[in-house]
Formats: sequence, C-alpha cells, structure tokens
Amino acid sequence: MQTVDPKRAVTQISQRLSLRKPQAEALRRLDDIVTLIAPSKETDVEGARQAVRQVYGDLPDAAFEDFERDFPSVCFALATGVGKTRLMGAFISYLYMIGKSRNFFVLAPNLTIYEKLLSDFQPNSPKYVFRGIEAFAHNAPLIVNAENYEEGRGVRGTDLFGREGAIINIFNISKINSEVRGGNAPRIKRLQEYIGDSYFSYLSELDDLVLLMDEAHRYRGSAGARAIAELKPILGLEVTATPKTVGSKSQAFRNVVYRYDLPDAMEDGYIKEPAVGTRANFDPKSVDEATLEHIKLEDGINYHEHVKVALETYARQHNVRVVRPFMLVVTQDTTHAREVRDFIESEAFFDGRYKGRVIEIHSKLTGEESDENAQRLLNIEKGGDTDIVIHVNKLKEGWDVSNLFTIVPLRASASDILTEQTLGRGLRLPYGKRTGVAVVDQLTVIAHDRFNALIELAREGNGVTRRLKTVTIGEGGDVPASKPVLVTAPSVIEQMVLQAEAQVSPTYGQVQTSPAGELAESAPPFRFRKPEEVKLARTVLSVVMPEMSRQVSSIRDLADPKVVQRITQTALAAQKLQDGLFPSVTEEEAAAVVEEVCKRFVEQTIAIPTLTITPKEQVSFGFNRFDLDLKSWNYQPLSKELMIQVLRTEERQMISGEAGGEAQRPEDYLVAKLMDFPEVDYDSHAAILYDLAGQVVAHFRAKYPDEEKLREVLRGHARPMAEAVFAEMKQHMWRGQTSYRVTVNAAFDQLRPQTFDGSGPETMRKFTEAPERLSDIRRFIFTGFRKGCYQMVKFDSDTERKMAVILERDPSVRLWMKPGPNQFRIFDADGNTYQPDFVVETDTAKLIIETKRASDMADPAVLRKADAAALWAFIATEFHARKSGDKPWSYLLVPETAVLENATLNGLVATHVREADMNLRARYDIE
Repeated sequence: MQTVDPKRAVTQISQRLSLRKPQAEALRRLDDIVTLIAPSKETDVEGARQAVRQVYGDLPDAAFEDFERDFPSVCFALATGVGKTRLMGAFISYLYMIGKSRNFFVLAPNLTIYEKLLSDFQPNSPKYVFRGIEAFAHNAPLIVNAENYEEGRGVRGTDLFGREGAIINIFNISKINSEVRGGNAPRIKRLQEYIGDSYFSYLSELDDLVLLMDEAHRYRGSAGARAIAELKPILGLEVTATPKTVGSKSQAFRNVVYRYDLPDAMEDGYIKEPAVGTRANFDPKSVDEATLEHIKLEDGINYHEHVKVALETYARQHNVRVVRPFMLVVTQDTTHAREVRDFIESEAFFDGRYKGRVIEIHSKLTGEESDENAQRLLNIEKGGDTDIVIHVNKLKEGWDVSNLFTIVPLRASASDILTEQTLGRGLRLPYGKRTGVAVVDQLTVIAHDRFNALIELAREGNGVTRRLKTVTIGEGGDVPASKPVLVTAPSVIEQMVLQAEAQVSPTYGQVQTSPAGELAESAPPFRFRKPEEVKLARTVLSVVMPEMSRQVSSIRDLADPKVVQRITQTALAAQKLQDGLFPSVTEEEAAAVVEEVCKRFVEQTIAIPTLTITPKEQVSFGFNRFDLDLKSWNYQPLSKELMIQVLRTEERQMISGEAGGEAQRPEDYLVAKLMDFPEVDYDSHAAILYDLAGQVVAHFRAKYPDEEKLREVLRGHARPMAEAVFAEMKQHMWRGQTSYRVTVNAAFDQLRPQTFDGSGPETMRKFTEAPERLSDIRRFIFTGFRKGCYQMVKFDSDTERKMAVILERDPSVRLWMKPGPNQFRIFDADGNTYQPDFVVETDTAKLIIETKRASDMADPAVLRKADAAALWAFIATEFHARKSGDKPWSYLLVPETAVLENATLNGLVATHVREADMNLRARYDIE
C-alpha cells in the first residue's frame, strides 16, 4: 500500500474517527514516540528509553521512567468511558498507514472483553473501530483469533481473495498464559505442520509485530509478563484506566506517556458526574447497622424510581430511546449478599414488589470476576427487566454499562467507594454525551454513613477530584505571558471604508492588524480619495444604509438611480448637520461616491431579510384524551428528604417527601403541579388534567390500598410525576389552524463586525492550511479569502475549514460568510436561537449550510434546528424572494463525511437539501 506522511495520518484519523480530545492527544503522542525511537527488532531499547524519558519524564500528564519490559512499551491511561477501544483502532490505523506495521496482536484480559473486541473489529458492527478509515474501506484487516488461527489465514497474510493488508490477532491472555491439563503447552505454542513451527513462534519472529494490551494492569504478573516478552514485539501499546499493578501491594506504572483521569473526563463532559446522596437531617449513628442498611436500600430504591421516570420523560421529550436503569448494591461477602437479597425480596421491603427483579452475582474466591458473571451484567443493559444487582466486593473491568445510575455500597469505606472500580462501571453516558439534565448525566452513590467523609475525600482529591489543577503562565504554559489581543473582523465593505479612512488621514479608523503586527489582507480600494468623500462614504454606510434597508424591497434596488439620488440627499443632509451650512462636497461628487458605495455594498453583501412572524388571531390548542403509560412507574412512599450532592461541583439537589400541604383528594397533588406548566390553563383543561391524575391515582391505589401510603407516594413525587405526565400530554396536543402574517422588516441586514481572541503566537493562518493539531483549530484566525464577506474567520472544526475551501474554489459561488451571533433570527421548536455555520450566495440561489459529524445527523437537537432553518428558508423564499424577485433560499444539512476535497456545492445541494416539513407548513398556513 502507499504510505501516508505521519502528521497527515494523525490528522486524517482524528477527523475520520471523530476522535475526542484525549484520544486525539494520545494518537499525537504515539506519532511523537514512533518518531523518537523508530521501533524495530534492532531498536536500541536503552537509547529509546532515554529518548522517551527526556520528553515524557516531567510532563504533568505523564509519568515515564522505564518501559518496564524487554521491548519499548508505553502506557496510555485514559479514564473509563472515554473510549479506549476506539483509541486502539486509531493506533492500528496510524501504524498501518505510515507503513510501520501490518501485523498486530491485541490482548484481552478475559473472555468478555475478548468477545467485545472481536465484535468491535468487525465491519458490520455498529461500533466498528475503523469506520471512515480510507485504508481499510475496501480491504478490511484480516482478523485472526483463538478460534481460527489454526486455519493458517494469518500466516498466509492474505484474505480469501488473495489481497494483502493488515492482520490483527485478537487473543484472550488465558490462551497463551496457562498450561492445559497434563502439563502440556497451550495450543498456540504447539507445532503447526503448515508452518513447521508453532503459531506463537511464528508471531514472535515477525519483524513488525505491534502488541496492544487492553486493560494493561492485568498483564503485570510474572506469568503474563513472561508470555508477553516471548512474543518479542517491536512496540507495546498499553491502555488502561488504572495504571497500577493489581494486588495488595500495587505499584504505579512507570511507563505512562499520557494520563487523562476521571476529573478531566468529568470536566470535559465525557462521562457522568458522580454525586453522593444521603437523607437530610438524618444521623446514621442513631440506628444500628442492620437498620441503617435497610434505610439506605429503601432510599436507594426511592432514588432509582425517581431516575427511572426522569429517563422515560427525557426520552419522550427528545424522541430518543428509553434507557432502563438499574441499582447496584455492593455487599461485603456472599453471606452478606444473601441476607440483603432475602430482605429486598421480602414483604418487608415495599411489600415484596421487587421479588424476581433482583440479580445476585458473586466474584470467585480469588476476587476475579468470572466471565459468566460479567456477561450477565452486560445483558442487564439490553433486558430492562432487572431493577437491582447485588454484587460482592469491588467490580472488575469488562462490563462498563450506561444504564447504572444508583449505587448503594454497604459496609464499604469512603476510600473504597471513590475508587474507579466502584464508580467507573457506571460512568458511561447513556446517550454518548451530556444532555444537560442532571438526573440523566449523573451517577449517585447512596451513602448515609459515609456522606461527609466522601465529600472531604473528594475535596482532597481521592479518586474523583485530584488536587486543584495548576495554571502555568509563560511560553508553553496554559496562559501565554503576552498581553491578550482582541481582534475585530469587519465585513469587507466595512474594511474598505476603514482602509480609505486610513489612507486619507491617520486620525481616522485604523485597519485591523494581526497579533503579529502584520496587516490583514487588503479589501478592494474605492476610487475616491478626498477626505470629505471618505467621510461621506462613512455616513452612507453607518447612517443611511440601515434606514434604506427598510425602504427598498431588495438589495438590488440600490443600483436604481432614483434610490441612489435619495441616498445622496439623505447623506448630504446628515453631513450638513455635522459640517454646518456649507457642504464639503458638491452634489455631483456626492452622487458619484454614493453610487460607488452602493455598487460595492451590493457586490460584497449577502442580503439576509429580517422577518417577523406573528399570528393573525389567538392560537387555540388543547390536549386529546389518552391513556398514560404507567407500566414502569413504581414510586415508593417517601416521607423523608433525600439530599444529593454532586462531588465535583458540590451542587445540591433535594428529593423531598414534603411537597406541599394536604390535598382534599389525591388527584389534587398532581393537578396542582401540572398547573405550573405555562401551556396548561386550568379553566380550559381541567377535565383532561383530572382524567390523567385519576389514572395515576388508580395505578398507585392498586399498589397501596392504604390511603396514607397512597398520599405519601403522591405528595412525595408529585413534581416528577407531573413532568412525566406533561411529556406525554405534549404528544397528544392539538392546535387550531391559525394563519400567520409574515412582515419583512428589512430587505437586508448590516453585516456586523465579529470579535475574536487573537492571543498566542502565529494566530493568523491561511485557510488552506489545516492546523497540525485539529484540536487547536479554534485558536487560529484564518485569512486569504476571495469570496468571503469577511476576510478573517474563526472555525469551530476542520470540517468547517474544508467547507470554506470548497466554497472558495467553486465557480458558482459568488459570496459566502460564517455568520456571527444574532446575524440570523431563527428559533427552534424549544425557543433556542440557531446560528448556522455558513450562508452562501451563488449565481442563482442563497443557501444556509450546517456541517455536522455523521454520528450527530440524527440527533434530536440537530434535527429541531434543521427543521427551524428549513422553515425559515421556505418563508424567506415564499414571502420575500418571490415578491421582490430575489434569489430563493435553501437549507443544507451536510455530514462531515461529504465535505471532501473533490466535492462541489451543486453536488452537496443535490444530496443534502432539507425541505421544510409539509405538516409544519400546513399547520402554520403562512400568508
């Protein structure tokens, strides 16, 4: 295969795999290390050790002293939930693309992780680690594993069609690390006739074998280390969330070249926020140990049921899949676990309602997680029929699930609770990213007797928050020593006036300079030069043009001689107010200046109409009668307050059992909370409110015939119940056919100056040059545009930069811009403002373009904004462009995978135009 330049390979892989910030940084460091040591069978290990130590020995996020093996081996310690498997895929892609290796050996610590790796390395997997990698698009890597290696496919080095490519061996450590019954060597080390040696020996003789160790802390034992050394790889790449050896006398790894811990992942929003919960105003010392455990279990269930309905409510509100949560109870030993299960399934625990919804899982006597148990835990995420998992002792790796939200540790110390073995298993986000809803984004530990100790340990930095981060100032530090630079980017037409002012007098406005002191690229000059003419041009642009935008039907009207004359007279009148009775320019000179300013204004401005949409009459709406889905509602009587504190931010939340005074009838608890929603009018909707509240009351009355218990449930959980009910009400809302009036306030809008942070060295950069590290792209101000309405632009992603390259090269594009805040007045269905990535004018049309990651194309928030923008484009076309003879508007939602070097705007339009929803158009009946 044709090799790729290493730096280019890093850029391509980071883009194609949509690597997160820590994954991209780990890949960059691998590139650095490969350059430093040039791994091969002949590598001087001691020299390589010295080279790596010199670079990564003193970094705050690294701790390298030694390879700790007979070959170069480095560790990347990434927190649970950040994506270590995808990172291994990036490592393999990089080493293959640069021609360093085509033979890889991936080691798994147990059967569960082994099977997960096999799945994730298959092209038909939804989590395929190479999706988007061009080198593997038509020639996927050959996967050799414990079940097929004896067929000889890996030795032949080709697939079934004879094509050569990457070969990835995936094995469970037990396959090479243990002797079989009778003292014989493992099968992988036995003689294979088709190669005249064992497969293990064949691998060890390869001159480009790279070893990747998943959960690397599991391979530091003598047997594991010995087996790995016998493979004789040219390079070892270790990934783990816990870079220290297992056992009572654990030792920290000494070969860590990059460390990204839980606090970093929490701060960057890649995982859930850990929180600790307790009962408000409760003294755990006031009860014995058994009673305390019962109270913790009951409060854990109360919180678990609270989470369950909150997740269902969120799913209904945002049209996403429903996540079914479970609660984890960590016990001391198997006897303790049996006692806890007997209590949970007894009539004394919420009348036995959790019988049959509990799984009890024990570790082996050695403390290791069995493969069977880990698989059962993984199945919980898919099934949704388990509320409680009882587990003994610390949890092992291999079953990171996204539907664990509540942990009840019994008889555990505060330091044990804050370990990554306890918290790490439940930190994965259910939707892959933070939602902004605390319950959905949070993992809560119920720990009445350890509450204060946990808060203090978190503050001290035990496991959850390390010591306060330091900020270094100076060259190469977090904050540059140079004075902050604020860069103002005017529109091209504004820049033309600024340049004219600077040419005629130094007392006028200055052309924006870059942080390095160099002038930004010049805009086309005006023909006039006299100071009084420049002053008139400024009056036209700043004073007259905003008013004229409301008087003409189209920006093209600025070329009309009558409009030019009107602008001239208005500008001269404004000038007289400043200069007195005697004008400084003649009317003929003024007319020439105005004509040129208007001509250039039309040439350099994309006319965005300012629209207002108002209903012609009062909007009528209501709610149709429907049956609530209450199957998952299992709230328990709550007579006390639960207090939840987020460990990192120390923000507190209360789940209260005292939600208000006594209601006359049970339904009133819920109706009172439903009336708090602004969309609910009691006088108009009382019948449907009491119908729905009656369904809820009937549901819980069947569970709690005792009237007082029933009221405790309703009183204590009325608010989350109301939120869940209202989420369903919105799905059954009807609206009257109300027509709307569209008012065109202005035919075009002024292009406002945009302000950027220009701090740091070499901030200015040609837009055709990608940053060396794509994660730094927001630091740069890009220049060199010929068709931009602005000559300085900041991009949020390299995909946006590449889209700008396409727009600059496309001959059909006349103008484009990346709008600043408030340039558009588009609002989505939730009332949030929407600022698109690009606005483009071609010879025949105007386009709003949004670029997104391919994985975000179906995101509900993205689709809501897309619907709003498509509707705006429809309105702007029908009620402004067609009436004024202007160009029609369209909206494009473009995935990053389509923003290719050979793409054209017409090709993107043909594939990615999003039409306004016909139902929306019919409902609004816009006139």
